[in-house]
Amino acid sequence: MTFMNLAHYLQIIDRSWRAQDGMKIACFLSLRHEHAKYANYQVEMPEGIVERFLVSPVDELVVLHLKCLFYVGKDDFLGAYHQQSTLVQSFAKILQAQKEENWSLPIMYTICSDLRLIAQRAEKQKVGVSGNPGEILEKAAECLMGCFRVCAADNRSAEEDTKRIGMLALVNQLFKVYFRINKLHLCKPLIRAIESSPFKESFSLSQQVTYRYFVGRKAMYDSNYKAADEYLTYAFENCHKSSRKNKRLILIYLVPVKMLLGFIPSKKVLEKYDVIQFWDLVQAVCQGNLKLFDELMEMHETFFIKCGIYLIVDKLKIIAYRNLFRKVYLILNTHQIPVEALQTALEYLGQDVDLDETQCIVANLIYEGKIKGYISHQHRKVVVSKQNPFPPLTSLS
Repeated sequence: MTFMNLAHYLQIIDRSWRAQDGMKIACFLSLRHEHAKYANYQVEMPEGIVERFLVSPVDELVVLHLKCLFYVGKDDFLGAYHQQSTLVQSFAKILQAQKEENWSLPIMYTICSDLRLIAQRAEKQKVGVSGNPGEILEKAAECLMGCFRVCAADNRSAEEDTKRIGMLALVNQLFKVYFRINKLHLCKPLIRAIESSPFKESFSLSQQVTYRYFVGRKAMYDSNYKAADEYLTYAFENCHKSSRKNKRLILIYLVPVKMLLGFIPSKKVLEKYDVIQFWDLVQAVCQGNLKLFDELMEMHETFFIKCGIYLIVDKLKIIAYRNLFRKVYLILNTHQIPVEALQTALEYLGQDVDLDETQCIVANLIYEGKIKGYISHQHRKVVVSKQNPFPPLTSLS
């Protein structure tokens, strides 16, 4: 974009509004568009010049946008957030007043995305100032919900004019906020709204990939690994091949989910997307090498915690126990395994356990179906089935 003065900018917006060109207006109300970096758009009190060129209701949106740019130019993201949130609230009223038309949805997508990004920067700036962490993002989510309700309530318009087609973009923005402030319970009604939407398959592929990525993560945290696998696999397979960063993000959650279901990721894929941290872990789990598993958990602790998967990855230890006990069973070649033999194997691999704790581990494996058998407490033996005592993990999912 070549440099243009403010009057020319306002004339373009006026023409675009009259022509109902939502895409063009969205560009010129975006904080990420090229015009946003020029100082002549960063105006503290733009009402006078805006009113000369624009009529209601678009004049209010532009005034708030220019004020937001003014605060961004001063690195005052709290001030910018207040202007942007007012802009989104004003737009929600305009959107509601537009009957039987949805041409302005691109504007909504842009200003709502900008609101979330500004709220994130305002949160960082607010550190040390009074107030609860996540407070600004929570208020931003309320603004986004205002637009969501307008879209969700538009059930009388014809299919080509309905605002309900804009629901998924808002849900994805809300997911990003809720995951950041750790309020995943608020995702449930949004998921219900999308799953019951007649436009579920009509949303753009990129929006569907983002949606399934977040729903997959939520399913993982809810220990619903089969659903998590389904959603995250869809997200990974349909994510654009050039979006390596996004594919890597999806894999960080998909790999532990696949492993919990008994599938082993290939080293080639892990190397390609730079998540090789998992490969040694795969080896440790497959070999039942608990000593190596503990060392790797400690080594990559920061990475796992940062990604929010430490507790999920730690659950892989129960599979490592299962694989170790299977080795003991194969070595002893008997379906009556002394608990002492299992305890010895655990102690050899650096686990500080007594007989009762060993029995407790076995009992959990039996309960989860990872070992077919029972514990004879009288004889201190694990009696395993003569047929398939260690069922493949893939058969349990």
